[in-house]
Amino acid sequence: VASAGQAFVPFGRIVAKICLDKRCSAELLCATEQTHTISSQLAMVARVKAVTAESKSSSELLVSNAQNLIQAVSRVLKATEAACIKGLRQPAPDSEEAAAAAFCTEWKKNLLWHRAKQCLHSDRDELGLRKTRERAEPTLTAMVQGRSPLSSGAPRCPRSLKGRAITGSHL
Repeated sequence: VASAGQAFVPFGRIVAKICLDKRCSAELLCATEQTHTISSQLAMVARVKAVTAESKSSSELLVSNAQNLIQAVSRVLKATEAACIKGLRQPAPDSEEAAAAAFCTEWKKNLLWHRAKQCLHSDRDELGLRKTRERAEPTLTAMVQGRSPLSSGAPRCPRSLKGRAITGSHL
């Protein structure tokens, strides 16, 4: 879990670097650093627990840190979504920045398509206002969970996420 959390650190830093909005970039960097700190702390606690006797308090601490890491990764993905909405600078081709930008651009396209579809095919109430549906908008979290980085035909995931198995149990 700690190493999976660490995989989001370079991704968050890259997106923060190419983000056009300074505030979103700062928020993303803050969430990324928090993820890095919690991930490192979880790795240390796990190493200590591996060499010490079994105790309930150490198990609780381990579980608590893992839950904190999951929440921190979620904050990184939400801050990344905000950065994508505000806009990303066009990075140099064939770079880590380009891979991260392509991943974010794909998510933004899915989001905009979803919103356009909702506007065109939404029910209206008696006042002419659009009714909201139960169906949620696409999120980066769902995109990371649903894609295998090595699947063919899919756009490249950021290099920092390649080879990592990010599943629902991690987020």
